[in-house]
Amino acid sequence: MTRIKAGIVGGTGYTGVELLRLLAPHPAVELTVITSRGERGIRVSELFPNLRGRVDLAFVEPDDAGLKACDVVFFATPNGTAMNSVPTLLEAGVKVIDLAADFRLRGIEDWERWYGMPHACPELLAEAVYGLPEINREAIRPARLVANPGCYPTAVQLGFLPLLEAGVIDRQSLIADVKSGVSGAGRKAEISLLLGEAGDNFKAYSVPAHRHLPEIRQGLTAVAGEPVTLVFVPHLTPMIRGIHATLYATLTEPDADLQALFEQRYADEPFVDVLPPKSHPETRSVRGANQCRLAVHRPQDGRTVVVLSVIDNLVKGAAGQAIQNMNLMFGLPETTGLDGIALLP
Repeated sequence: MTRIKAGIVGGTGYTGVELLRLLAPHPAVELTVITSRGERGIRVSELFPNLRGRVDLAFVEPDDAGLKACDVVFFATPNGTAMNSVPTLLEAGVKVIDLAADFRLRGIEDWERWYGMPHACPELLAEAVYGLPEINREAIRPARLVANPGCYPTAVQLGFLPLLEAGVIDRQSLIADVKSGVSGAGRKAEISLLLGEAGDNFKAYSVPAHRHLPEIRQGLTAVAGEPVTLVFVPHLTPMIRGIHATLYATLTEPDADLQALFEQRYADEPFVDVLPPKSHPETRSVRGANQCRLAVHRPQDGRTVVVLSVIDNLVKGAAGQAIQNMNLMFGLPETTGLDGIALLP
């Protein structure tokens, strides 16, 4: 088997090391380049001892020539980084999967408003394929540029998707109440993320406007076929990994069999698990796995539907989903390298 030569730009953040963890044993991948300006020359296994004996590479400065020799390059970098390098890589025939937000929004005005900077290659926004396989699988297969979804948007969209597709809820009544572990904020020195600050604490943040809001709204609008109204409130929880989304909507079809609706929609999806009625998915049930677990409720048989959606923000919410997209782009079985079982306890 010809192995896929993979490079990672930004290999020292949490999503970068998660890519390394998942790609190292991938049977069809050869890790060839790992970049980091700050850790240049340091061996990967020195910084991440869990990879000792599995990744025999040192971090190098980003270098176009080295990356151009890859078949696929993953960007696990801050927003605004990938867009400066992607055109050159695409011209060289390299496929690109961006784990940041550079290519998620279709409108240049939305990008500049929410991310506060001009876009370096706006002409590529229309070409980039939004990498949520459960919606865009067939468009991902031939793509050369994939915008990997954010972690909050993945959990929220997968939860609302069956209801919007079936047209059984009021599109103007959507509420997403979502909690995330601290790794969702990235691997950086920040006072609010210190153990003494985040431990034994729980708080909402960015209630007026969060950067993932336009991405979620864009995806849900595309599914619904008309604009949706969404209230999105993120929270920070004192755990390392995991996202729990509690989603609310008003039913317009009171006789809809919601359990059957979800089970039928996701029956053939390898990474979405619809739990039995009255279930309450836990974040620990997906820790380390490329899995979204869902449960749908209708409290007191009323008009409000409640969907519970859990993912690991670093796997299905980032690196695992990126590899899922890579498998599709290179004609591999979608589950290749992603069949790991979640970690318990």
